[in-house]
Amino acid sequence: MKKLVVILILMGLFFSPISVFAVDSGDSEKSDSSGELLGNAVSGVLIEANSGSIIYKKDMDKQVAVASMTKMVAQILILEAIERGDIKWNDVITVSKNAAEMGGSQIYIEEGEKITIKDLMKGISMASGNDATVQMAEVLGGSEAAFVKLMNKKVQQLGLKNTHFSNCTGLDEENHYSSAYDMAMIARELVVNHPEILSFSSVYEDYLRENTENKFWLVNTNKLVRFYEGADGLKTGHTDAAGYCLAATAKKGDLRLIGIVLGEENGKVRNSETMALLDYGFANVKMNVLKNKGEVVKKIKTDKADKDIVSIVLKNNLGVVEEPATKKKYDYDIKIKDFSLPKKKGEVVGNISVLYKNKVVATEDLVVKDDVKPLGYLKLFYNGLLDIISGTV
Repeated sequence: MKKLVVILILMGLFFSPISVFAVDSGDSEKSDSSGELLGNAVSGVLIEANSGSIIYKKDMDKQVAVASMTKMVAQILILEAIERGDIKWNDVITVSKNAAEMGGSQIYIEEGEKITIKDLMKGISMASGNDATVQMAEVLGGSEAAFVKLMNKKVQQLGLKNTHFSNCTGLDEENHYSSAYDMAMIARELVVNHPEILSFSSVYEDYLRENTENKFWLVNTNKLVRFYEGADGLKTGHTDAAGYCLAATAKKGDLRLIGIVLGEENGKVRNSETMALLDYGFANVKMNVLKNKGEVVKKIKTDKADKDIVSIVLKNNLGVVEEPATKKKYDYDIKIKDFSLPKKKGEVVGNISVLYKNKVVATEDLVVKDDVKPLGYLKLFYNGLLDIISGTV
């Protein structure tokens, strides 16, 4: 019988949040030149998740080691594979020798062991398991090296300029780096476009193989999910080169923030400054939701589809980040970029921009509300004949 292996992750005490300063009137972005908010961090940034608006920054484009925060890109690729149907959560994987021998943070899977993809994802999200990450890299890429190429490709697709990975785990290695801003955009991709990640990252403690003799206890390395109101993710990191790092996200009301803190000297300071960063955001900005997810913003008439009128709706809530007392009047610009048929429900066909004084302050994708199919040639001919008979053409 295998021995029950238990991970004991010591809970660090938190410092009280340090003092912060207010956003200047009319300015929703603040740089940390004084060091009052992120005094100990090498770099960091605070953004509003839905729009990506920057609320606070400190050396956010500086290229640095980011440790296990690297695994957020692996999580994106895993969730994309789930969404495509390439893999399923209950698929059972046989652990490879390579994955089992990974050092550093781990969930102690053994060569030849059978484990589900869901348990591997738990191991990555909660315990930052290097062994679990390498195993998923082999499942999706065939090898870690091939999977790292997919990770770098994903980073390029996201338009990020200060990130390159040499491995999938975040272990210190030459030519492996990112920046606070790039990490924020990666975290935003997870939270906004793959929100299922929160069902893993928000859990404080859980078990792997719960109903087996080899039950394994997990405690989330991110203590904010237990001790900070509204926190439900996202990813910790620590190596000698990176220091202590954290990508944190929290939601209060309609406002979801993502805070990135890099290069802290220890876990206590990392947690304290991250909480202070989030406190700053929730105290100084609000989310003004202008239009809701699924709201119809345009109707397109067509005689070439199986529907006479096609409804175009918002993919997500459309809102702007404002100071609490702000009252502004906004204009909208709707652009339909691709209406070729057929279209599947939820397929992006354009975007809507929010303008204030002719400046774009927010943008959101527009999607079709329902499936739209093109009419066959006979139906098109029949409709054209009716138009001729009725004199409408």
